[in-house]
Amino acid sequence: MGLYRSVRAVTEASGTGPIDWDAVAEASKAGTDPGTLEVGPAEREGYATDVRDARDRVREVSGFEFDLPDTIEIINRHHWIDNNIETFRRVMAPLEDRVGMFPSAARVINTGSMTVALSFLARNVLGQYDPLLLADGDDADDHALYFVYPNVRRVADSLEADSDRFRRWIAFHEVTHAAEFGAAPWLPDHLESRMEAAVDRLAEGDIDRVTLGELDTTMTAVEGYAELLMDRAFDEEYQDLRAEIERRRRGRGPIQKLIRRALGLGMKRRQYERGKDFFDAVVDARGIEFAGRVWERPENLPSDDELDDPSAWIRRMDGTR
Repeated sequence: MGLYRSVRAVTEASGTGPIDWDAVAEASKAGTDPGTLEVGPAEREGYATDVRDARDRVREVSGFEFDLPDTIEIINRHHWIDNNIETFRRVMAPLEDRVGMFPSAARVINTGSMTVALSFLARNVLGQYDPLLLADGDDADDHALYFVYPNVRRVADSLEADSDRFRRWIAFHEVTHAAEFGAAPWLPDHLESRMEAAVDRLAEGDIDRVTLGELDTTMTAVEGYAELLMDRAFDEEYQDLRAEIERRRRGRGPIQKLIRRALGLGMKRRQYERGKDFFDAVVDARGIEFAGRVWERPENLPSDDELDDPSAWIRRMDGTR
């Protein structure tokens, strides 16, 4: 029945824009099991403790003072869809006037594509630090931290990992992102301006490869620095967890691999690895405090060439003081 409702919502997509977002929300949730939210008091306190411990350790390691969201949300998959659909809508807004020659058919295809994307992510995201990019009004200066409880439990079980330890690992990883955005107040505006420029050019029928390249190098720095902090802040060994997740990734079926490729998740993995190699080299040469200079201002972000030649970035930073 859920699949039927999902398909029906997509095929009945309506409105004047290229995507019927109400239909996306309905279809995504109809085709996605929300999962359990039976979180006992001890486990709920475990999440809160892990986040507090991660904040303290990451502050100590990075030297950055940063705040966490007032509310740490433990959510199910439908909640994740509700929390993220507005972000998708804001990103796609510049395309709203480009439906094409056959608007009804294009609307159904676009609505179906977004439904597949949101449904897949809702089933796979474990935790999310959300700086609420492109938000308006009262939300513009806010941020959020989510844990998708049924996904965390499912993956911990599939890895045969201790659930408390796995939860703690996820908490530390998401808090490292909060540290980065706290250390670099300019980072949301930097990302937003480039996202908007790239989508605006796409709406004009062109691909802005320069801006997309800047987005890629920025996100490589974000993901790589987070991995650097994880290595030094997490208070247990976790190479076994990383190895098990890698084994699980290799075991995905062809449909999952195709969807991940279409969503650019392979690029995200490359960003992790490339960024981590860059920051490991910088820290080996000059220490973690020097590596943190990347967040002082946008000009300190490494270029694409510097990501593969950390010594060039170090020389440039030495020349700025």
